[in-house]
Amino acid sequence: MEFLPDHQTLSLWLIDYGSFALFALLTLGIIAFPVPEETLLVISGALMHTGHLHIPQTVIAAFAGSICGITASYFIGQSAGNYIMNRQGKWIDLWKKHLQRAHEWFERFGKWSLFIGYFIPGVRHFTGLIAGMSRLSFKEFALYAYTGAVFWVSIFLSLGYFFGQYGLSWYDQLEISDEKTILFIVTLIALYVIYLISKNRADAL
Repeated sequence: MEFLPDHQTLSLWLIDYGSFALFALLTLGIIAFPVPEETLLVISGALMHTGHLHIPQTVIAAFAGSICGITASYFIGQSAGNYIMNRQGKWIDLWKKHLQRAHEWFERFGKWSLFIGYFIPGVRHFTGLIAGMSRLSFKEFALYAYTGAVFWVSIFLSLGYFFGQYGLSWYDQLEISDEKTILFIVTLIALYVIYLISKNRADAL
């Protein structure tokens, strides 16, 4: 169950509380609270385009929320991960199921799972925990996790900013497997990099 039930409610929260709401919700969502993070980012992008949200503050809040959330997960995994795994209970068992999936991603893609995991619901919430539990150094964790946050936030904010409700509708209907997700991620990143290069060249002329 998602913490915020519909797009209208999310929009109202963002309009009323601005970048603080975005920061808080993304931080909680990455830690593993039930917040629809991609939807939140797309709506934020659309609200930036319409002038309801200030662009610099919104972008900074989105990056900061993502980074704070996954960093908190990393330290939770480092300090309490083994304790969580040894506990029993309905919610703990559910967490263990997701942790196992994230662990499989970590085994398959190594540190890159911190980057790729942002784009996969049910994985991004636990890659930080797995990294902490595996005693990955903070320097390596930060390199992959924070870089992933930059791309994740940039892509979904851009989706909302440039495509508005069309982008949100398209995302809501998207249901893809893990392999197709990776292809989707690579394509989006490539398009975004091409856009940045083209923009820089145009500005230089």
